[in-house]
Amino acid sequence: MKKVAAGVHQLTIQRFVNVYFVETGTPGEWVLVDTGLPGSEKSIIAAADHLFYPGTHPEAIILTHGHMDHSGSAQALAEHWKVPVLAHPLELPFLTAKAVYPPADPTVAGGGSLAFVARFFPPQSFQLSDYVQQLPPNDMDPPFLPDWQWIHVPGHAPGQIALFREKDRTLLAGDAFATANHESVPELLLQRPEINIAGAPFNYNWQQVGESIKELAALQPSAIGCGHGPAVSAEKYTAQLQKLAAEFKAPAHGRYVNTPARTDENGVAYLPPAPHDPIRAKFAVAAAGLGALVGAAVLIKRYKTHKQNEYPRPVAAEPKRERTEEVAR
Repeated sequence: MKKVAAGVHQLTIQRFVNVYFVETGTPGEWVLVDTGLPGSEKSIIAAADHLFYPGTHPEAIILTHGHMDHSGSAQALAEHWKVPVLAHPLELPFLTAKAVYPPADPTVAGGGSLAFVARFFPPQSFQLSDYVQQLPPNDMDPPFLPDWQWIHVPGHAPGQIALFREKDRTLLAGDAFATANHESVPELLLQRPEINIAGAPFNYNWQQVGESIKELAALQPSAIGCGHGPAVSAEKYTAQLQKLAAEFKAPAHGRYVNTPARTDENGVAYLPPAPHDPIRAKFAVAAAGLGALVGAAVLIKRYKTHKQNEYPRPVAAEPKRERTEEVAR
């Protein structure tokens, strides 16, 4: 666990996913921001008990967005702590199993090793109807966090939000950008600090991504925590964020580069056609070939088993020959 700023701690789970414990200002009260991948609840509960006191619970869980690596343990934690889950209204269709997020784009230019892995990600949608509530759309002050404001930063997810505390310029940015090279899985695991674009294969609207980065850079945050990468607080990282905003360019090509997906309060309203993916096509051919080989092997095995189990046919007996004896004369 790492301290981001006063009353804010970052817990990194499985070396590349971050959740945050944010104190409300009242002793012993706090809010959890994001919940990590499915199965992270035990690590989060143990960290909370260590940071505060055994048996502690937050006032609420706030999700920056509903992707699997941010909301994966939300239901388990909400059930354990009996607390609400708060999210932007535009995230609710995806958090109540009414819609599925726009599919990842493994063909996006510069997607790196994350793009390759994205080919195998399942469709993302969760059923949190019993726990999720929308953040008040006309009130930028999140419940239980009077010193903070939430900022709508779409592009990576329709209802993605960032949290900002102006008095010390602390920013929790979700996946609006990253503090590590998010396109390289090895670099992400090494946790080398570097301000970078987050989750390129999962960005469904590149114009919004650029606008969100510029809006957050204009805040000139001095302490930064993102969904991926280590917490940073040096001036050079504030400068790196300014540089990323000033020089932002959409990738050279990709499914959502020229025509973004369109979303509304019901989920996805439009998806541009998926471009040809040669790697996926090769995998499909290889899978078909492997399937044919497995099928042939099964048929051969069944045939051999059948032959072995056949009853042997009875062999016709030769007719008995009567033996005659010669009489010696």
